[in-house]
Amino acid sequence: MPSVFIVEDDRKIAKVVKVYLEEAGYRVMHFEKGRDAVDAVMKEKPLLVILDLMLPDTTGEEVCQEIKESADIPIIMLTSKSSEEERVAGFALGADDYVVKPFSPRELVYRVKALLKRAQKNDLGAAEPMSFNQGALVVDGHSYMVMKHGQTVDITPTELKVLFSLASAPGKVMTREELVDRALGYQFEGYERSIDAHIKNIRHKIEDDPKNPALILTIYGVGYRFSGKKDA
Repeated sequence: MPSVFIVEDDRKIAKVVKVYLEEAGYRVMHFEKGRDAVDAVMKEKPLLVILDLMLPDTTGEEVCQEIKESADIPIIMLTSKSSEEERVAGFALGADDYVVKPFSPRELVYRVKALLKRAQKNDLGAAEPMSFNQGALVVDGHSYMVMKHGQTVDITPTELKVLFSLASAPGKVMTREELVDRALGYQFEGYERSIDAHIKNIRHKIEDDPKNPALILTIYGVGYRFSGKKDA
């Protein structure tokens, strides 16, 4: 049976998370070192990885990057790093979720379930590629690819979900809550800030001038609007 990996050097935290996940019906494997976890991912593709950033042999950021380069496996970063810059950096590496210590084990289990449900739905696969501004931006859900001026953009699956949600309804203002629900599949307090971090990353990848965005506009007090003109 496919498993959930916990990469955490604090045995007490790992034990608590393991108990809650097993009670929810998951097979759980625990690793204290990042290198052991990376090696195990290559051999046994887990359903999801819960990853601490402070590890004894390497950094969680390096582990995340290596895993994402080899497989599209959902990753939840579990850490005491809580600043916006650290969250943005985590999402930029491909993390799908970010949980700050101390945390609720029950909430963590719900997040695991939501991420796995979203990963299994794969609802972008049947969508036709969308082209905007005379081909300047192409969003292809089927191949999980975004192109800017003919060049492939290195975008994470979660960022693609957020961008796809906005681009599917040009001109429509979407609240942060709507984007959380569409792209992340669940809502918890504070997750509006996660959307802001994803938007910041996406702008750096698709905007000609991220500080003065022309494609994804902020509607202050409400949310965001995609303003690209869809090609016929």
